Formats: sequence, structure tokens, C-alpha cells
Amino acid sequence: MSDHGCIHLNNFKAAKGIQPYRIIHTYFVACTTAEARSRKALACFCHVCNSIGSRLHSCLHCIFFGCYIGGHIQEHAKLKKHFLAVDLAYGAVFCFQCGDYVYDQELATVAREHRLKAAKSLGMPTVYHSWEPSRYEIELLRRNPRRRKLIKNTTVGLRGLLNLGNTCFMNCIVQALIHTPLLRDFFLADRHLCQFQDEPGRCLVCEVSRLFQEFYSGNKAPLTLHRLLHLIWTHARHLAGYEQQDAHEFFIAALDVMHRHCKESNPLPTTNPHHCNCIIDQIFTGGLQSDVVCQACNGVSTTIDPFWDISLDLGPSPNSEVESGNSSNENQSQSSDLQQQEQDRTSLVDCLERFTRAEHLGSSAKIKCSKCQSYQESTKQLTMKKLPVVASFHLKRFEHSNHFHKKIKTFVAFPEHLDMTPFMSHCRNHNNNNNINTFRGLNSVTVPDNRYSLFAVINHIGSLDAGHYTAFIRQQRDHWFKCDDHLITRANLQEVLDSEGYLLFYHKQILEYE
Repeated sequence: MSDHGCIHLNNFKAAKGIQPYRIIHTYFVACTTAEARSRKALACFCHVCNSIGSRLHSCLHCIFFGCYIGGHIQEHAKLKKHFLAVDLAYGAVFCFQCGDYVYDQELATVAREHRLKAAKSLGMPTVYHSWEPSRYEIELLRRNPRRRKLIKNTTVGLRGLLNLGNTCFMNCIVQALIHTPLLRDFFLADRHLCQFQDEPGRCLVCEVSRLFQEFYSGNKAPLTLHRLLHLIWTHARHLAGYEQQDAHEFFIAALDVMHRHCKESNPLPTTNPHHCNCIIDQIFTGGLQSDVVCQACNGVSTTIDPFWDISLDLGPSPNSEVESGNSSNENQSQSSDLQQQEQDRTSLVDCLERFTRAEHLGSSAKIKCSKCQSYQESTKQLTMKKLPVVASFHLKRFEHSNHFHKKIKTFVAFPEHLDMTPFMSHCRNHNNNNNINTFRGLNSVTVPDNRYSLFAVINHIGSLDAGHYTAFIRQQRDHWFKCDDHLITRANLQEVLDSEGYLLFYHKQILEYE
């Protein structure tokens, strides 16, 4: 596909310039002002059948709106010989002489400017908007002229990943990232601006962008991630080698490298020099508040640190599988084993309650109180100051010490929908940590902005030394699939909720704008 449209679009630009496209995009695609949004609401309908849907197009030559599905824009083009029209949903230009959508770099630049203005006028991060038509989006429209949206039960976006030798830890994390909605929107809109133009093949974000396009190309053959693996080895050397790695460690390393590779390319301004507006931080970064309270004067020292995920302990006495050393359960009877397993059941909400509970630091960990100006005993409490768009929870199933290594087999019940309101700083601190149960079941008063839905689960099967990673991912709203390297099979929600669970990924149900 050319970067400079077609001959018919070029002839039009030579005669009339890009001002007609700029006006249409300003008022009826991006809507850069409140006036433009009002005008679109009043005037944007088919001039033949008065419909407001059916994929409206605006003639680029004259003032005419026509629906594509009803054929009225086609009739107008044939009658008036006005062969160029703008799709008002995408901002893409359709040439009726070529019978195709065309991509023009100059028009794409205009569209990008308008999107940023529209985002600024609404006070919204641009990542939450529909973007200007990328080459990849136009190519999808061209290849699939009858498919304008994902139909129910579609498998578009599902592809297996070949195991390159103990790389299941990478495959399952890639599946989770590919099915993160806002990441998908960002990369399929071709938003990444590479900062390694002089060093091709070095940018991890460029490789992830390519993988998104491969996943959504319609090809069902399994992919190999050799280039991604090589880039991770290059930029996160502690993960280099063919031995089995930890999926959680890979997840954090991948986010860190992508954050470093894309943070310079984001145009959004920020007044906080320590805050990054890159796509990774916009989606995954939250704020963890730590309150240290002096037991002598009740003075509070508060710090807020960014986080990409929350690592949770599974409780005080988990049922464990010991990999080396002596197992404490070897001589127990079968009945006591079953009883112990029943006692070891816990839930994600229980883990979050323990995580946000005030902890007495003890006499051996005294801090210097800024108010008392002396070392005093204190309590420490962690709470959520700011929630991320995607909440990632790491269940700490692996324990290592000098004498033994073990995998904790405790069953952790996790919900399809999770309300994080009880663990927010303003709720947790004002209730003295004792009223967590009062928040449960109060759906009628739940703050909707803090509700999440599960969309991916990473599981570890087997022992610590000889294990295997698989993933469950959600497609569309309620379709689940199990990803086991190159094998993709259908699953149901109950299978997901009954799985052991190692990494849990939740997406906010309602997005607030800043």
C-alpha cells in the first residue's frame, strides 16, 4: 500500500488541497470542539434515508452525507461523479474509482492533530479515543469489505505460540498482553513512534506492535516468538538462557523494557517530572500508599509509590509441596490431608484484606518519628491510592530458602468481577481496618469506578522444578479460551474460576478520565 494515496486522491489534493478533508475531520470525525460535537449530533445523518448509522460517509467534493450499507453514498458518487468520500467512523478516505480505501500520510497527520485536540478539549488521555486510520486498519477494511466489526463467536485475534524450549512462561504472558483491550487499541491504531530509527530491530515495542498485527491478520497458524525472545535477552539479561523462567518475572521485565522504549515517544504533557504518560504506565501503573504511624504520638508519615502489580501472600499456613528437604506432611493420614487442604482454602479478597491490614513493625524495627524526633515503635499500612486500568495480581506460590524450595498449592478463589473500593486509602484508613466485611455485598452503594472484570489468568501446572505455564484469556465479553502454547481450545468461565491461579489480570469496567 502506498503512503501517498491513489492517483485520484492526489489529483483532488492538487486541485483543492487538504482543506476539505480537514473540515470534515474537524467537525464530523474527531470533533475537536464542543461546537463541532453539537454540529455532528444535529447534522450527521444520511441525506437520502435520514439514518444515523449504516456507516455514514461524507462526500469530499460537496456537502452530502450518505450511508454505505444502504448504498446512498455509492449512488451519489455515480450520479455526481464525486468519487472520494470520508468514512465518518474511521476518518479513512474511500475512492470509488479504485473501489478501495486509500492511505495518505499527509491526511493521517491531519487526523492525528485533530485527535489530540479533541482529547485535550475533553480533558481525556488520547489513548482512550478512536485513532486516526492507520495503514493496518485501512488494510483490514480493504481485505474485508463486508466485515466492519467483530461478529459474535469470532476467533479473530486467537493464535497459538510455538514453544521454543521452556518458553511457555513467555507464551502465556504474551497471550495476556495481546488480549489487554487498551493495548490492542493502541497498537492496532499504529500509535507507536519508534525512538530507535537508526537501530532497526532493537525496539521491543515495535516487535510487540508487529505481533498484534500478526494476531489480528486472520492467519490461524501458530507463531514463533524468536525475535521477541532475543530482544528480551538483549534488554533483560537476567532472563537470558533456555532454562525455565518465572512468568511473573518475565511480565515485569517485559513491561519495564516496553516502558523504557516508548516513554519518549508520547506527546502528552505532564506537570509531574516523575510521572510517565507512556501507554504502559497509562494502563498498568497504580499508586500504592504507605502510612507509617508512630505509636507514641500518632504522627503519620505517608509515601505513595507506583506499582505495576500487587504480590499477595496466600495466608499463614498454606498447604505446600516441598521440592527439596523433608515434607512435613509425609506421615499424615489421608483424612488429615483432606482436612488440611480444606483449611488452606482462601480467596483473593482475603489476600487483599491481609495486604492492606495495618502491621505492627515491632521493637526491632523502630523508626525515627519526625514529630517526636526520636526512634519509636510504629505500625505500617498499605492501601491503594490510585487504581490502574489493568490490575495485575501475583499470587506468591513459590517460596525459596537456603534449606528448601516449595510450591504452595493453596486454592485461591478469585471472582469474575472484583470491587476494589474496600482497599482504597480513603475507605481502608477511615474504617480502622476492622470493618472490611461491611463492604462486602453492598453492591447498591459500590463505587462503579472501582469495579473490575477478569480477562486473563496464568496458571502453573506441576512442580516447581518441572512445571508448565498455561493461560486462560477472555475473547470479547464472555468467551474464554485456554492457551497451551500452540494449542487454543474453548473453555468456560467455571473452568477458569476453578483453576489454581498464579497471575490474575482484571480490567476496569468503567474508565475515568484525567
